[in-house]
This record gives sequence, structure tokens and C-alpha cells, in this order.
Amino acid sequence: MDGRQWRSTIAAAQAGDRRALDELVEGWLPLVYNIVGRALNGHADVDDVVQETMLRAVDNLGSLRDPDSFRSWLVAIAMRQIRDRARRRTSESLSEDAAHDAADFAELTVLRLQLEGQRREVAEAVRWLDDEDRQLLSLWWLEVAGEITRRELAAAVGISRQHAAVRVQRMKARLETARGIVRALDSSCPELREVTVRWDGRPDSVWRKRLARHIRGCGYCSGSHESVVPAERLLVGIALVPIPVGFTLSLAFGGKTAVAATTVGWSAKVIGALTKPAVAMTAGATIVAGGTYVVTQPADEPPPRAAPTALSTARPKPSPKPSASPAPSPPPKKVDLYGTVVDAVDRAPDPNARPTDLPRRPASGLTSSGGPMTVMNHRGDRVTLKGQGYFLVRWQILPHYRPGALVMPTWTGLRGKLFHVASGGGRRMDDPLGGDDGSVTGMGGPDIGYAVLPSGTQQMWQNEYFYVDGTVTLTQNERGCDYNVTVFPRSWDDMNKDVMTGPDQGAIRYGLVRDNGKDTAPVPQYLTRAEPEDAATVPQKSQVADD
Repeated sequence: MDGRQWRSTIAAAQAGDRRALDELVEGWLPLVYNIVGRALNGHADVDDVVQETMLRAVDNLGSLRDPDSFRSWLVAIAMRQIRDRARRRTSESLSEDAAHDAADFAELTVLRLQLEGQRREVAEAVRWLDDEDRQLLSLWWLEVAGEITRRELAAAVGISRQHAAVRVQRMKARLETARGIVRALDSSCPELREVTVRWDGRPDSVWRKRLARHIRGCGYCSGSHESVVPAERLLVGIALVPIPVGFTLSLAFGGKTAVAATTVGWSAKVIGALTKPAVAMTAGATIVAGGTYVVTQPADEPPPRAAPTALSTARPKPSPKPSASPAPSPPPKKVDLYGTVVDAVDRAPDPNARPTDLPRRPASGLTSSGGPMTVMNHRGDRVTLKGQGYFLVRWQILPHYRPGALVMPTWTGLRGKLFHVASGGGRRMDDPLGGDDGSVTGMGGPDIGYAVLPSGTQQMWQNEYFYVDGTVTLTQNERGCDYNVTVFPRSWDDMNKDVMTGPDQGAIRYGLVRDNGKDTAPVPQYLTRAEPEDAATVPQKSQVADD
């Protein structure tokens, strides 16, 4: 839609045209989401700030005198809401858990736009900036991408264009420092490993200064191993990050505003705020999409029922009375769940306890998108396995390179069934290394830092075995603690030999057989039949509905 069309749409919306208002909400929501998302780095408050911005814009649209200034007016509203949120946070204690669970907009940018090389580096450097710089960057990024003008940037910040130029230059200098930190952390500098041995993997101003100081004095880290492209050249042509795919509501709202919001997958908060009347969703409701769904619940609770559709809630037509006794109605078809709930930390078995026999499932062969062996060292690496058979996921956790919170790999796009059948490799990753005192394990130690698992995550073994009958994609979601996984097909004989190797043969412990040969065998954590754009957002759930 060109400028003339937007002006007429804005004028119609001011005159009370509901359809025009819907078009404004649908058309400008992506811009607001990108401004707020980058300014807050994907914090959980993004939904609330975007919601408040759009509501204020809708409520005050009548006060806008010049339709040509709508974009700068809307951007200014968004920046005011961001600053108001920052002021509120200064008097509130931010929950550590909330900060850790918040989605990272830099990662969303990388994953959703499939950025590589130095473009990826710039996106990852954003997390090292302070709030004020990140707010300015959110606007400058859009200016460089051609979405807003320098005049609109200056108006949104509330300063002159000359002052805006100075502020942007200072922010760019700090962004280049952050880019240097990202490059250094990806390097193999041994001195840097010593500097970061107690770092928890979360960027902050203290560590930014420490790392920048190291880089300035380190010949290896300060030396550029490739020509560094200016950030603005890298950002030219980068599209807006698409609004995240959340869930699609199959309910009929009164106006198109709700339809537009749900079509792009916006969150329940924004949808609820922009629709009248609001529709309440009960806690724990199951959202159905594409005929499959993922559920989670304690083992002693029945699975939730699927949400009713318009067809299932329609009033049935009366049927004529039968002349004879009717045949009994067949029982309703039940959607069977397969797999055992394993969303809990499991204790290590007795190292000398020989495991039960390993069931043998049919294996006609697997194909892997990564070939005979797929090594996944970086966030976003993935492999798709198709067919029927066993495969191995081998773990390498590297807290001595970078300790901190470990973000688990995720399984997406499942078609068919996937089971977690066995664990081996002679040890669990929390078994002691190099001594009997247990001071250092595969998960780290006091001198090098620790790899910290998410709450409720099973402790992985060095070798984890799975069986697939269908297709599934595994994605590496490294963030915080450094880790690698290697994936390759494996035969039942090789797996059985590994699992049955015990301490008397040089292993720390026997392996563990998890498979019972039935559909009630355990399924992996972080598994879904959906194909989210950001695999790292898959929740920890261990039951998948059958098709």
C-alpha cells in the first residue's frame, strides 16, 4: 500500500470506518513488534508493550491532525511505552527466572531471517548493549532497512536530527565493541577461556567491559581474521522479523481486527486486547492445529480434551424416529496418546546393575539429511531423519569453554512415532571425571564453571539412543553453556553392545534400557509435531498425540 492509500485509510479510520482501522492494525503491527522486540531484546514484556502501544494508537487516532505523520506518531508512541516500562522496572525487582525464560530477539532475528556470517554476528551483538543503546538501535536498524526515516528516528527519541546523528554514532561504536566480543567468544583463544571461566553465559555490562578489556590487550582476539563489514551495510535489505507464530484460534470474533491478529499468529494478550468482546481462555487449554497436538500433564491425570470446533458445537438436526430398535451406537473414537511422561530429573542407576534386555524393533533403514554423521556445534544446526530404525545422539558438554544455563536441543516436525529407547556411552554426563571425589564432572566443576540444566530436564548420558518410525528434525539450540551433539544412524547390535558394557570392561557404569517395546515407551523431552520457526521455543513436554 503506497502513501496515498495509507492516507486515505487513516482518514477513513478516523471517520469511524472499522475495516480501515483493521487494516491499520494489521499493516503496522509488524513495525511496532520489531521496534519493541529489539528494544527489549525479546523480553516477556514485549507483548504488553506492543499491546499498550496499539491500544493507545487506536484510542488517540482522532487526535492525529496530519495523516502523513502517522508512522512517526506511532513510532513515538511505541518509544514512550518502552521508556515508561524502563522507568517502572527501576523500582521493581526483575525475576531471574523471567529474565532467563524470555525469548531473545537477537536469536529470533537469526533464526527467522536465516542470517549468516557477519549479519548473524550483528544480531547476536545486540544482547551486549545497554537498554538505552538497544532502544536507539531498534530505530536505527529500521532506518537502515528503509522502514523509517532519520527524521522519524529523531522524533521518536525526542531530540534534534543533529543530536540524533551524534547518539547514533556513539551507539554504533558500542555495537562494534559488542561485535568484537561475539567474534572473540567464537574463537579458540586460550586466554579468553580463562577470563570467562566463571561467566554464566548471560551478557551484561560488567562482562562486556571485562571482555572488551581483554580483546584490546590480546593480539589474537584484536586481530581481524576477516574483513569487517560496517554494520549499516549488513543491515541494508534485511526485512522485518515476522511476528512469531503462536497459535491460531478457530473462534469467530465480531470483527476483522481479531482475524488479522490471529492470522499473523499474535499472542493471546494482544488478540484479547484488540477484540471486543474479549474471550476468556481457561488455564491449560489445548490449542489444536493441523490435526495434532502436544499435551503435558501429570501421569495420574487424564489427557485434556481437544477444543470444540464450530462443526462439533453446531446444533444437530433432529433425526426421524426409527421404526425398530436402533442398533447400539459405536463408542466415540478415542485419540490415543503414546509415550511415557519423563519430564522429571531421573536418578542415576546403580553403576553395577546390569540393565534389562533391549527390545528389538523393526528397522528397515534411516536416511539422514546430514549424511552418515551430523556434527552440530552451533545454534540453529539441524538434522532430519526419515525411515524406520535407531540412531544415536552423542553429547559433548563444554563448560570449560563457556559455562552457564544449557538450552536443550528440540525435536520438531514429527510424523509417525519417536521413542527414547536407551542411554549408554559408559557414563552419564554428571559422572565424575578424573577422580573419585566428584569435584569435576562432565557438567563442570568449581574451577571451570558448570553446565546448568533447565528445571525438570533429565540428565543426559554421553550416548542417547532413539528409535523413529517416520520423520523428525533435531535442532541444536546452544545458548549460554557451550555444547555439541553428533547424530548418526546406529544398528540395534551396536546399541546393545554399548548399553551392556559395564564397569568391569572399563566403563563408569552400565547403560540404561528405557524401551519396553510398546507404545508406552518414553518419548524425548522437547518434542512436538509442529514446525515452529524458532525451535528453541518448544516447551518441555513428553507426550504426543497419535495422528
